[in-house]
Amino acid sequence: MALIEYDAYKQKLRELRPELEKLSEALDIDAARQEAARLEDETAQDGFWNDLVRSQQVQQRLKQLQSKITRQEKLFSSWEDLTTLCEMGQEADDEELLEELKTEFAALEARTEEMRLATLLSGEYDNSNAILQFHPGAGGTEAQDWAQMLYRMYTRWAERHGFAWKTLNYEDGDEAGIKSAAISIEGENAYGLLKSENGVHRLVRVSPFDANARRQTSFAAVEVMPEIEDDESIEIRDEDIEMQVYRASGAGGQHVNKTSSAVRLIHKPTGIVVASQQERSQFQNKDNCMKMLRAKLLELKAQQHAEKISDIKGVQMKIEWGSQIRSYVFMPYQQVKDTRTSYAVSGVDAVMDGDLDGFLNAYLTQLATGELKK
Repeated sequence: MALIEYDAYKQKLRELRPELEKLSEALDIDAARQEAARLEDETAQDGFWNDLVRSQQVQQRLKQLQSKITRQEKLFSSWEDLTTLCEMGQEADDEELLEELKTEFAALEARTEEMRLATLLSGEYDNSNAILQFHPGAGGTEAQDWAQMLYRMYTRWAERHGFAWKTLNYEDGDEAGIKSAAISIEGENAYGLLKSENGVHRLVRVSPFDANARRQTSFAAVEVMPEIEDDESIEIRDEDIEMQVYRASGAGGQHVNKTSSAVRLIHKPTGIVVASQQERSQFQNKDNCMKMLRAKLLELKAQQHAEKISDIKGVQMKIEWGSQIRSYVFMPYQQVKDTRTSYAVSGVDAVMDGDLDGFLNAYLTQLATGELKK
């Protein structure tokens, strides 16, 4: 029986090899190596660090390229290791090696699928880091608790993928949850992978805040924007910004209540308001605010095809019934279903623990093939 299964895996490995080669072509790995070599040469030039902005851009791009190249090389290395393992196990008719082969082959398939999805990310800002903002809908504590659950879901997703994340802003709810929050997620293609999550998320559950244990529906909005350090099309004039400073509230250490380190920026032409109170210094919080403001203005510019920031008017997302992109049902049955792709799973707990790849994959695949529901 084991020999038959080894034959089957040997065939699967043969079929996978051409797929890996096609993937390298689609990802243009050769061009990535050439660009990485050129940037490495640039970092070795005298005076490279004199231009701090340029040096940071080069370092970030080089890191992205090296990550892309390394991941693809690891796929080929894993394929070679599994081919050797398959041959050894078949010769020895070893049941234990067969189980190892099954596990490692499944992992290789999963990593190959992740790389395949990277080929679908061709947007201008898809390889950027992502900024996520969370807004509870109407409903007080229940909606604020749901916003916090979503906040945790995306931070867990980031951790699963080895992405770094940090809190840009966090305002506690009155009794539980959050009034608003923002995080940045840093990693290759973070924005491209998460851009599908922009929209209203609907929760159906028995409320833990209802003494009569009634089922309730809550809404919260997630805004997903690319983090951009500089973009010539985004002009933010000093006279267009009103800056307010205030004392931070909530957890974060005693210093937050002693100094006015929290910052709120108001962009007068659009009415956009961003805030940050997580950092110790006013300067750092202002920097966080500027990142969020640039991202919001870029998002609006893309939505409205505006040529000048002065042409952009703020857009208010309706956080209510009928506008959701996804429903999370805890009662009377368990299901998470995306309204755009129709992709659905019954493992609600796993999804809330950051298992979102099925939804992201379905969106990107249907977007690439033109099947996505409008």
